[in-house]
Amino acid sequence: MTDVVVESLHVYPVKGCRGIDVARADVATTGLAVAGVADREWMVVDGAGRFVTQREHPQLALVATAAREGVLTLSAPGRPPLVLDGRAGATREVVVWRSAVRGFDAGDAAAAWLSTHLGVDVRLVRFDRSGVRPCNPDYAGDSGAHTLFADSYPLLVIGAASLADLNARMTARGFPALPMNRFRPNLVLAGLPAYDEDHLDEITVGDVVLRCVKPCTRCRVTTTDQATAHVGHEPLRTLAAYRMDPRFDGVTFGMNAIVVAGAGGSLA
Repeated sequence: MTDVVVESLHVYPVKGCRGIDVARADVATTGLAVAGVADREWMVVDGAGRFVTQREHPQLALVATAAREGVLTLSAPGRPPLVLDGRAGATREVVVWRSAVRGFDAGDAAAAWLSTHLGVDVRLVRFDRSGVRPCNPDYAGDSGAHTLFADSYPLLVIGAASLADLNARMTARGFPALPMNRFRPNLVLAGLPAYDEDHLDEITVGDVVLRCVKPCTRCRVTTTDQATAHVGHEPLRTLAAYRMDPRFDGVTFGMNAIVVAGAGGSLA
């Protein structure tokens, strides 16, 4: 039997923006972190405080992120870098899906930087950790799992063979193969047969134990080229031919996971 290994790790400091590919990531109950900056710790919101992602503004795909010693830097084509030291600003109530939580506003300079890039008035907030955003207990059970600004769960796990199978189907239909960044995973596993992550219960890497709790229903963000922000129709049309899941009224690709042991450790 082929050994299953961690092929790659990815942290997305700002919900909807580009991630950081890392060789090692710290593990917290809320997911991965790098250099003192946590996955989906920051979020763009509209004037009403509701979350904004590539679903509404594909240009977020062009905002790159970098982390160093707790400092987050954003960059985009034709713009000077925006450096965020994470100092707490005014708190405000924000909404991500059905969760109302509090965030620290990053200030007018950050708002202006992002508003200019997107062409619409937005603000940037950082999760207020004085509160907790629980995961859905229908899937997370009584684990106490919670997350920051991720859609629902701390981590997304995808098998490399699953993407290879999808790309084989895509190229057979005359479409180009897609990179893994279309699916924005945190953890990519090599050595599993295609889609075997669907059937994993737990993933143990050293002292870290992750529990797979729910298939990930895919949205139109997967149709956005992460290098150009161009929006197309694939891979959703190809996935719909063989990955429709009536339980979730959509196509699934990858598994949402929670951290059940090893918080404070790391993955590499």
